This record gives sequence, C-alpha cells and structure tokens, in this order.
Amino acid sequence: MHIYELDTPAVVIDLDVLEKNIEEMAVHCRGLGITLRGHTKSHKSPEIAKMQVSAGSQGIVCQKLGDAENMARAGLDDILMTYNIVGRQKVRRLTELARLCRMTVTVDSFAVASGISEQAAIDDVEIGVLIELDTGGNRTGVQSPVAAEELALQVEKLPGLELRGLMTYPSRVAAKPFIEETVDRFKNAGLSLEIISGGGTGEEWESAELGFTEHRSGSYVYEGLSRVQGSEGNEGLSPERCPLRVVVTVVSVPTPARLIVDGGMKTFRLFPTMPWGLIVEDPDLKFSGMSVEHGHVDTTVSSREYVVGDKLTVIPTYQEGVTNLHDEIVWSRNDVVERFWRNEGRGKVK
Repeated sequence: MHIYELDTPAVVIDLDVLEKNIEEMAVHCRGLGITLRGHTKSHKSPEIAKMQVSAGSQGIVCQKLGDAENMARAGLDDILMTYNIVGRQKVRRLTELARLCRMTVTVDSFAVASGISEQAAIDDVEIGVLIELDTGGNRTGVQSPVAAEELALQVEKLPGLELRGLMTYPSRVAAKPFIEETVDRFKNAGLSLEIISGGGTGEEWESAELGFTEHRSGSYVYEGLSRVQGSEGNEGLSPERCPLRVVVTVVSVPTPARLIVDGGMKTFRLFPTMPWGLIVEDPDLKFSGMSVEHGHVDTTVSSREYVVGDKLTVIPTYQEGVTNLHDEIVWSRNDVVERFWRNEGRGKVK
C-alpha cells in the first residue's frame, strides 16, 4: 500500500530516515568519546527505543512514569528518569518498576528523595539517584555546588537509595565552574560519580568538553522542523532528516488562493512561534492558519492547481507533539507501508 492510500490524517515514519538519524547520533557520540543515553520522550515507542539501544545507547531516558512503565514492559532495562517523582501513588509505581529493571531517578530536594526512600525501604528495592543541578535551564535542580553536596550526603543516609552521581540539563560549557566545583566536592567527600549525565540534542560536544560520563539526546530521532529551521547552529540540517510526516487530504478548494486539508490543531498541535509545517510535495505552499480540524493553506505563490482529493505530506514543526496526538503510527519505506503500530505511549503524562 502506498502512503497516499492511507485514511487521513495519517502519521507516517520514513524508516530509512529514522534509521539513519539513529545511527548517525550513535557514531557522533562515539567519535566524541562520550556514552549516548537515548531519550524516548520524542517518540514514546519501545520499538524505536530498542533501535536506539541496538545502535549503542546505554539504556534509555524517560520523564514520566507512564513512559517508563511502557518501556519496561517491553523489556527495556537501565532506565533513567529525569523528573522529580512526588506523591505516594507515583513512588509506589516507581518501586514496582525497580522490580523489573535498573531504575535511576533525579532529585533536587530532600523532600523528593525522602519520599522515594520511604517507599523503597517498604518494598525492599533499590533506586539509583542522581543529584540534579540547575546550570542555566531555570527549571529544576539545586542552585549551588554546596547544595548538591549537602543533598548527596543526605541521600547516602537514606534507605533504599543508592547515590550514583550528577545530572544537568542542558549541557553548557558556560556552567563549567559550577560543574567543576561540584565534582571536586563530590570527590573530596567520597561521593559517587558513577554517572555525570548531560543533555540536549546538539550539545553532545559540550557534555564531552565538561567531562561528563554520558549525554542524553532525544529529538535527533525525529529532527523536527523546530530544530531544523528554528535554532542557531543547525544550518547543516535539512527537512530530509525528518522521518515523521503527516499525510493529509485536500477536502476543499474554496478559492484559487486557498485550499483546506483534513488536519488542523488536533492533528498538528498548535506551535505558537513557528510555522505549522513544511509541505513536502510543494514547499511554496504555506499554512496560513489552523482551525480545530481544518488546515488552511495559502496557494497564491504555488504554480500547481489543486483539486479535492489531492494528497499532501507535511513535516510538522513539533514532531513529538504530533506523536502524542495520534493512536496509530505507520512505518513506511520508499513511501510503501511496512507496518501499523498502536501508539501505546500516547498520553502517558502521569
């Protein structure tokens, strides 16, 4: 079946591009001499996570327990969760995961660490812990090397927890003084530095420069247009690096200057600061707006004439956001469908 024969809107992954992206990142990290740990939040697919591991990823990264549970049930091991796990319901789920595979979490406060410890001790499991540093992300993380050392010393005394090192996001060479002082404090106090984990696709070299043991990258798998077109330093990337496409159908041509496709905000996810996507067959076409279920396309600069029933393939701006909107993903090669798979990671935000 050709992808144009699919019922639309249809999310399609080009396997040739996907495999190339995964292999190239693995080669890139090996060349830098740093271990890659593949993030799964972009694709939410155990099948793709296994491809990352086969290419050289040391375990995987998840941010939500639902994703980690999905991955662990599929047989993936060595899961790092870079998110504070808070609340009795969540820590119980975490300890259940620790029965299935090696689990490591990040913490930035005694409150988070002690909550996990209490349940881990009850359930007689061991949870690995990395102290998260805020080195410029302005999100979560301790605010100083002194705070990192103090929290690490507290974690070491808590039952059910094993201190394994440090984590930060994003990796920034500008944070080198913060990192170096923290590492020195850990060494002087005899604290574990088994893992020093950096992150951010495109910042692998910075993790290597900082002396980290591993780097977490995820968006390289899909290379959404928000990276290809919207970030400095990515001029070498091209839309051909984006394996995830959405096939849509022209459902109306109300004027010579406008056509309507059957994918709107619920298909593409509204992305406020970027164009909604690139239309592969005719890059001169531009989305001029999005209704809930209608995509509005400006045809004024296109040399083609369109009719109802025509098919178009769109590379969405924010591909991982699109993944989280659809129940079914299609894998294809040379525009021929190879398999359908149910997107079991969709909506795993708890």
